Amino acid sequence: MSILRIEHVSKEYITDGAPVPALRDVSLNVERGEFVTVVGRSGCGKSTLLNLAGAMDFPTAGKVIVDSVVTSSLGEAELTRLRREKVGFIFQSFQLLPTLSVVENVELPLMLAGRNDARAAALACLRWVEMDSYGTRMPFQLSGGQMQRIAIARALVHSPSLLLADEPTGNLDTVTSDMIIELLRRITAEKNTAILMATHSLEAAAISDTIVRMRDGHMEEVLQPVKRTLR
Repeated sequence: MSILRIEHVSKEYITDGAPVPALRDVSLNVERGEFVTVVGRSGCGKSTLLNLAGAMDFPTAGKVIVDSVVTSSLGEAELTRLRREKVGFIFQSFQLLPTLSVVENVELPLMLAGRNDARAAALACLRWVEMDSYGTRMPFQLSGGQMQRIAIARALVHSPSLLLADEPTGNLDTVTSDMIIELLRRITAEKNTAILMATHSLEAAAISDTIVRMRDGHMEEVLQPVKRTLR
C-alpha cells in the first residue's frame, strides 16, 4: 500500500518576474517499508521533490498524496498534524538544538504535540539507535555520526509512516556513512517505515530498493539495484 504518491507534479518558482521550472511532470509511488533514493546533480530537483513530499511546499501542477490525503487540500492546522504524525525529516546538517541535551532533542517533537510519554518514547528510540548512554550529553560533545543517529532517533520518535532524508551522509566519512545507511535500511525492514532519500552518493543509493535518477527537473530513469553489502 502506498504511503506517498506523486502524480504528474510540476513546480515553478518565480525569479525576477519569470517562472523557473524546478520539477517537470514527475510521478513517483513509494510503498510502505520501501527505500527509495533520488540521485542527480545539484539543482536537478531532489530537494524540491522532498519538500513537496513532506508538505513543506506545494506543486504548481499535479498532486502530492501522503497516506491517501492530497497535501494541497489541507489547511494549516491539518498540515501541521500531517507532518507531526506521518512524516519524519532527516537533514545533512543534523539540525539538533545546541542548548538541549540529546534526550531533550529527541523528545521535543512529542513535547510539542502534548504527549505525556515523551521522555519514555525518546529513551526507547535512543536505545534502538544504540545511543541510550548519550542521553545527557550536549550536541557539541558528539561526533558527526553520533549526531546523525540522534537526528534519526528524533525523526522516528513519533513513529512516522514516511521518512524524508536530504543528503543524510553528506557531512560524514565513508565508514560512518555506511553505518548510517545501514541504520536507515533497518528502519524500513524492522519498522515498515518508507524512506525517500536524496543523495549525490551512488554508493549510498545502492542499498535502496529503488533508485530514481533526475536531471533538470525530470525523472530520467527508475532502477532496482542489486544491493551491495556494507562492511
